[in-house]
Amino acid sequence: MRKLTIFLILCLCCMAVTDVDARTRKKKKTRRRAKVTRVVAKPTIHENPYVCCEDTCEHVHGLDMSHYQGEVFWETIGENTKMAYVYLKATEGGDRIDSKYERNIDLAHRYGLKVGSYHFFRPMSDLQQQLENFTTQCLPGEQDLIPMLDVETVGKLSTEEFCDSLFKFLDMLEEAYHQKPLIYTFRNFYNKHLLGKLDDYQLMVAMYADEPPVLADNRDYIIWQYTSKGRIRGVGGLVDKSYIMGDHKLRELRFIH
Repeated sequence: MRKLTIFLILCLCCMAVTDVDARTRKKKKTRRRAKVTRVVAKPTIHENPYVCCEDTCEHVHGLDMSHYQGEVFWETIGENTKMAYVYLKATEGGDRIDSKYERNIDLAHRYGLKVGSYHFFRPMSDLQQQLENFTTQCLPGEQDLIPMLDVETVGKLSTEEFCDSLFKFLDMLEEAYHQKPLIYTFRNFYNKHLLGKLDDYQLMVAMYADEPPVLADNRDYIIWQYTSKGRIRGVGGLVDKSYIMGDHKLRELRFIH
């Protein structure tokens, strides 16, 4: 009888220990599952170029195009009503003409985009040759938007020498087209070489990030080019995309004939 009693006591102890161990394992398992649960952020356009900003916002969007995009199906782009404007590369320096410019400007007009043209500025090249190169291609009758000057290199000049060349050329452009050009540049380039010097000009600022750039002098700008890795139907490769900032309107860039 005594042996039976001892046996029963041992069984009860084992059952109690097993129950406590099971509950402990259950709690540990529950805590482990809780740690695994987390929120995964959606990729931005800079992590996934197929994420299109124009599909998620109400800004007025546009493109920057040149021969680098190859053959462009403008009829397909024209069907994308979220693309309102395009700046086309016309020329560079004193003698380079973009090989796709003539075709691009004809078809971009045909399929409903507002069109402007730009010149890539070479500050060490002859200014008169650069002006003649650009004005030969950028004809006023073909422009909806004011000309744009792409400013992103000082060559081998000091900032002072570069600015002297730049402002001489800006004056020449204004005299030729009777309106001040739009200036395209990168945020860091502006902060280093152009800070406080372009208050009389509209700016397109390039910085490929998820938030709009802030210039060191806090000045306003009309367009932000937010990616060079955009995707759009009608173009096989990557494209530069931009949009009109804040309360600005595309009509502020209208070419006055």
